[in-house]
Amino acid sequence: MNNNTLRMLDVVALTENLPEHGLCRGQVGTVVEILGPNVYEVEFSDDEGQAYAMLALGDEHLMGLHYHFLKAA
Repeated sequence: MNNNTLRMLDVVALTENLPEHGLCRGQVGTVVEILGPNVYEVEFSDDEGQAYAMLALGDEHLMGLHYHFLKAA
């Protein structure tokens, strides 16, 4: 995730398709657990809050989403 560490409850998007899990690039999830260095349990839910997938993913599969202005490094 490019030198930015994810934290609990961060909103993330997939950076690649994961067809074996029925997920595609751009799907949005929430970090619900930190499993180890650069490994996160991510929950993917629909608009009604119903979870449809929960996966352990390395940060190479994730991009943190930001809702406020951040200066580029």
